[in-house]
Amino acid sequence: MGMEDDFLLEDEDDQKTIEFIKNYLPQDLKDKFTEDDLYYILDVIVDYYTSSGCLDVQPDEEGYIIDQDEIVNYIVKEAKKDGMGPYDPNDVFFVVQGEMEYGNSLGQVD
Repeated sequence: MGMEDDFLLEDEDDQKTIEFIKNYLPQDLKDKFTEDDLYYILDVIVDYYTSSGCLDVQPDEEGYIIDQDEIVNYIVKEAKKDGMGPYDPNDVFFVVQGEMEYGNSLGQVD
């Protein structure tokens, strides 16, 4: 499979992840995030996973231990730096949970 095919698969997966998150969010948050906001937050979540080293540690019997509050704080900090948002950390927490639930639904995370 070529690099272009990999990007198309990533785009399709991102699209499915965003749709899952939009359905996962409580009704009162559905209008707080645009699709662009959700794509941005998803990109920052992936950046956190790759830069924090949290996925490099050996999982214990419960799987990977990922601190959702750390991810939320990272997103809020990066968004401020990037001129995005402002995002309420309590609202972002639901997006992070939605992304993790999507991963769980695919069997990626225990």
